[in-house]
Amino acid sequence: MKRREFMALLGGASVMPFAARAQQPAVVPVIGFLHSGSAEPNARRLAGFRKGLAEAGFIEGQNVAIEYRWAQGKDERLPELAADLIRQKVAVIATLSSTTAAVAAKAATSTIPIFFLIADPPVELGLVTSLNRPGGNATGISTLAAELAAKRLSLLHELAPKTDGLSVLLKPSHPSAKAVTASLQTTARTLGVQLDIKEASTDPEIEAAYASLRPGSALLVATDPFFFIRRARLITLAAASKVATIYDSREFAESGGLMSYGTVIAELWQQAGTSVARILKGEKPANLPVTQPTRFELVFNMKTAKTLGLDVPSNLLATADEVIE
Repeated sequence: MKRREFMALLGGASVMPFAARAQQPAVVPVIGFLHSGSAEPNARRLAGFRKGLAEAGFIEGQNVAIEYRWAQGKDERLPELAADLIRQKVAVIATLSSTTAAVAAKAATSTIPIFFLIADPPVELGLVTSLNRPGGNATGISTLAAELAAKRLSLLHELAPKTDGLSVLLKPSHPSAKAVTASLQTTARTLGVQLDIKEASTDPEIEAAYASLRPGSALLVATDPFFFIRRARLITLAAASKVATIYDSREFAESGGLMSYGTVIAELWQQAGTSVARILKGEKPANLPVTQPTRFELVFNMKTAKTLGLDVPSNLLATADEVIE
């Protein structure tokens, strides 16, 4: 073999691996999405999450994949679902509007990045070391459950100041149940009203709680995915019981609930998508401070108010961000 032919063969051999490598498809990162609820009630919120990802350059089905794991209201399934995502070698786990999912993900891994959106204090839950310096593998958004619950109770009392007492429906196993209860009891004492705590962890217990309410009374439904995925049933029960009810998100008021007060949740899911994209691009959760919302909205459904025979005070209506006619 001539020297020129040998060198050409040697050069070709050295180039081929690089050419072959260039032809291999790029590895698509996978987001693990873990939630205690179900997909359909969260469809609009998921659209916001995908929008946030897209704004940062990640489009589901093109250059990013999402593995969804829904517990369908059965929190006991979350550890198993979290373990499954870890076996899938996902790049990051997102747990949005589901505190129990965030806790399960954190218990399952100390290495895979976690981004949460929860209504509870993440430091107390052991998700982060501090809000400004999360440390570890988790960061996210905390939406002030106890503080917002107290505000809702005040709004409910302002709507129905002559009611004998105010009731609260909550799931006792929720991580923030004790803190929220304490905050509401303090607020009730300040308002000078009795507070009746009604606990429900199953559908029959929800039915029993509403059956025990007096017509004309007032109810606050605590923040919980367990209640959110059952919002149609809760609204029906409130109407049948003729109970003025305040909820934590606008989806309730849009579906026929009397009123809601809370964060602009669609914006927060969109913000979460943008933050998850930052993690996909290489930023570390330990260096991303936990943020808190700055925008809140009060929504009234006047059709429901008329059905209940309620006259919403004009000064309260004036503070509403939206009035559904």
